[in-house]
Amino acid sequence: MAELVFFSGTMDSGKSTLALQMDYNHRARGRGGVRFSRNDRAGDSKISSRLGLQAEAVEVVDSTDFWDEVVLRRTQGVRVDYLICDEAQFYSGAQVEQLARVVDEIEVDVFAFGITADFRTRLFPGSQRLIELADRVQVLQVEALCWCGRRATHNARTVDGVMVTEGAQVVVGDVDMAFDAAAAAGAGDPGCDASHTPAVGYETLCRRHFMRRVTAHGASIIAQQDQLLPFEVDACLWHGAGS
Repeated sequence: MAELVFFSGTMDSGKSTLALQMDYNHRARGRGGVRFSRNDRAGDSKISSRLGLQAEAVEVVDSTDFWDEVVLRRTQGVRVDYLICDEAQFYSGAQVEQLARVVDEIEVDVFAFGITADFRTRLFPGSQRLIELADRVQVLQVEALCWCGRRATHNARTVDGVMVTEGAQVVVGDVDMAFDAAAAAGAGDPGCDASHTPAVGYETLCRRHFMRRVTAHGASIIAQQDQLLPFEVDACLWHGAGS
C-alpha cells in the first residue's frame, strides 16, 4: 500500500541527499516519479544537497495543488508512482492534506523531507500537518553537530554571527562555515561602514547552546578573551547571548 512518509531532521542531516538517493533508487527499478521542492538554496525548481548533488524539480508555490499535478500527468499518460517532496516545511497545511489524498485515493507514495521547527523552535505549518497525517515520521540517523561536538537539535538563525530569535519565519539562507568573524565583530560598532549589509545565516546548535544563544562565532570570541570563570559559565554572558 502507498504511504505518506515524513523524513525530518535539522539542517546538515542529509535530507536533500536522501531525497535524491531515494528518487534514483525508485527510478532504477522502473518506477515513475515527480520531484518537488520549494525555496531551495540553489534557486527555483531545484533540489540541491550540500554534498554537491542537484536535480531539476517542480517549484511548489502557494497555488500548487498536488492532486491536480498528479491527475494531470496521469491523464497525459505519464507514469506517476511516487512523489519526492523536498523542503516540505514550506508547504501549506492544505497542500499536505492534498498529499495525503494522493496517497489514499490514487495509491501514489509520497516521500516528504523537511525541517520540523524554525529558528524560534516553533513548528512549521507544513511540518506540523505532516506529523499529524503521515503514516510514518522518520528522524534521519545522520546527526548534525553543534560547534561544541554535541548532537545538534535546533536550527539557529544568525545575523552577523549573532543568534536572533525574532523575524519572519521564512528567510532562505544556508549554513556558512566560512563566516568572517573579524568583520562580524565590527558589525555592531558605531564606527563601522554604514553601508554594511547584515549577513543572515543559519547554524545547527545543541539545545544547551541554543538556549544560551552561543554560536560558533560567539564561542570563537569567548575563546580569544581571558577567562576568569569556567568557559561554560562565562559563555552565556557574552553580548550576543541576550539578557
